[in-house]
Amino acid sequence: MWTLAPLAFPGKLLGALWGSLASLLLWLRAALRLAGTDRGRGRQEGPEPEGAGEEEEGGRGQDGPLTPTSVNYHFTRQCNYKCGFCFHTAKTSFVLPLEEAQRGLRLLREAGMEKVNFSGGEPFLKDRGEYLGRLVRFCKQELGLPSVSIVSNGSLIRERWFKDYGQYLDILAVSCDSFNEDVNVLIGRGQGKLNHVENLRQLRRWCRQYRVAFKINSVINRFNVDEDMRAHIQELNPVRWKVFQCLLIEGENVGDSALREAERFVISEEEFQGFLDRHRGVPCLVPESNDKMKDSYLILDEYMRFLNCREGRKDPSPSILDVGVQEAIKFSGFDEETFLKRGGKYVWSKADLKLDW
Repeated sequence: MWTLAPLAFPGKLLGALWGSLASLLLWLRAALRLAGTDRGRGRQEGPEPEGAGEEEEGGRGQDGPLTPTSVNYHFTRQCNYKCGFCFHTAKTSFVLPLEEAQRGLRLLREAGMEKVNFSGGEPFLKDRGEYLGRLVRFCKQELGLPSVSIVSNGSLIRERWFKDYGQYLDILAVSCDSFNEDVNVLIGRGQGKLNHVENLRQLRRWCRQYRVAFKINSVINRFNVDEDMRAHIQELNPVRWKVFQCLLIEGENVGDSALREAERFVISEEEFQGFLDRHRGVPCLVPESNDKMKDSYLILDEYMRFLNCREGRKDPSPSILDVGVQEAIKFSGFDEETFLKRGGKYVWSKADLKLDW
């Protein structure tokens, strides 16, 4: 899969113009590809059935358009870690101007978005978290979103950020794949003298102090599949512990154009199930195998294009900034029924969680 995105942009205006041109050309490419491949799914030829077919597979069918209830916005691909299995790698350095990102978020809210999750790359890398903080505040204050969350490796978060923006954040999810620091370094979650596990405990204290729901994300892979994490999870007591099976994405962590080589991290379904069985008694555990993840996430990239992963790679839609949410979401490959079945909609507002701070 080829990409139009350059590594850097000399100015704000040129970046915006290039993003729009890239989105338009990629939309034309996606439309031609879908027209050729959808025949095998029993659709009629022609441009109109494309969107209708996606909506039927998304769980809404003829009842109406897809609703972007929960959106994962990867506004940057840049990261200070080098996790070997990363499936959203630093292929560009582009980040939308703040005003354009806010415009897109408003479009999503008007289309029915209830939860936004900011991710990366590492979302605290841009302007030392100030860009992210302003987006979080905008979504809660201006858009009135029920839930605003962040996924971060946690290494760049400082207490000052919680003081400035913690009141607007519902959930902070910190990625931690092992409670053995040597394994974290082996995976790529290492940065100088920073101890990832000790930093995780500090973030847990700040979340309690500033009333932010605390969540942990773990990717189960070849290097941690035999680990017993029960005592550590019980100590940290997150509201959710999301446990993912290591996933391969063409062009991201596998293939000739990939920036990672994740094949050595992959585990089987049986090995993943063995890890789940070992941790069966952990009440906050939320498991997600590769099958559960497939087509059940709405992912926006740095240009605010939905990423369709149905073919095992990330094929971009046109940008919602250019064509609107309902036109772009037709190319997303999103399966709304699978999203609901995997428990994608849960109690995600900290006001409703009734936590003992």
